[in-house]
Amino acid sequence: MNAVAPAFRPLVVIPVYDHEHAIGAMVDGVLAVGQSCLLVDDGSRESCAAELRRQAAREGVRLLRLEKNRGKGGAMLAGFREAARLGASHVLQIDADGQHDATDIPRFLQAAQAAPDSVINGAPVYDASVPKGRLYGRYLTHVWVWINTLSFAIRDSMCGFRVYPLEPVLKLIDEEFVGQRMDFDPEIVVRLHWRGVGIENLATPVRYPSDGVSHFDVWRDNVRISRMHTRLFFGMLRRLPRLAWRALR
Repeated sequence: MNAVAPAFRPLVVIPVYDHEHAIGAMVDGVLAVGQSCLLVDDGSRESCAAELRRQAAREGVRLLRLEKNRGKGGAMLAGFREAARLGASHVLQIDADGQHDATDIPRFLQAAQAAPDSVINGAPVYDASVPKGRLYGRYLTHVWVWINTLSFAIRDSMCGFRVYPLEPVLKLIDEEFVGQRMDFDPEIVVRLHWRGVGIENLATPVRYPSDGVSHFDVWRDNVRISRMHTRLFFGMLRRLPRLAWRALR
C-alpha cells in the first residue's frame, strides 16, 4: 500500500518593521495570487502598527505583534512557530519593502510542491536600482558561504524571498543558534544545507526598495555578519570530513 504524501499547506510570512508605506502593496500582491499571509510586526512604531492592524482586518491576513524589535531573524523565527501553530507545512518568506515581485509567489510555491523537502532559494536578478556597495558586499558573503558549505549549492545566501519546509526548520531552531538580525538569511540556509536539506535556486527579479527605507546598519550589521562567518567557518571545520565527502560525491 502506497504511503499518502503529506499535505502541502504553505503560508506567506512577511516580517515588517516600519514599512507602513510599502506593506499594503505587498499584501495586495500576496492576496492577488490567492495566498494568505501572516504579518509579523517586529515592534514597529505606532504609525506602522496601525497600518498593520488595518491590513489584518482583511480576509486572508493574520497579524503577530512582537512588542520589542527582535530583528528580521527574530521576527522570522516567531513567524515560523506561529505558522506551525496555524497548521502550515511550508513558509514562503518575502520582505515587506516591495523589492520582491509577488507575482513570482506561485512559481516559488510550485517549485516547493515539486521538491517539498528542499528550500526554494531566491537568486536575485537586479535592476539598475541596486546600490553598488550592497551588491559588491553581497558577493563577499557568497564567497564565505561557498567556503563554509564546500559547495556552490547556495547561489545567493542573502535573498529574502524563499520557501522553507517547516519541519527541518523547527528542528534546527530548537537545537541550534541562528542569527536574529541581518545575519539570519545566510546563516539559516547554511545550517539547513549542513543538515542535508536540499537547496533549489530560482531566479527572481529584485528592485530596491519601493518605499526607500532600509534597515541595514552598515557598521553593526557588517560586524554581525562577520561574526556569523566566523561561527560558520569553525562549524564547517567540525563538519569537514562529512562536507568533503558530500562534495566529492
